[in-house]
Amino acid sequence: MASTAHALHILVKHQAQAEDILQQLKKGAKFQDLAKKYSTCPSGKKGGDLGEFKRGTMVPQFDKVCFTCEVLTPQIVKTKFGWHIIKVLYRT
Repeated sequence: MASTAHALHILVKHQAQAEDILQQLKKGAKFQDLAKKYSTCPSGKKGGDLGEFKRGTMVPQFDKVCFTCEVLTPQIVKTKFGWHIIKVLYRT
């Protein structure tokens, strides 16, 4: 079982916007470019890069996606902060 993950994310306020961003990604848009353009999280300036973090560090909904979803496949999840598009780069 992985104990750390490295992920990128884009944080927005509305589900519709998160779904639109996900569609842009599916059409080939670059994750980092969309993070810089849309993310309300300070990590957006770094292309959404959260770096490597340990299991249990993030809020539960976010953590669950990071440690169970398919690597490199963007996923949408809602937390108390808003809607996240998460792309896990790797787990160790």
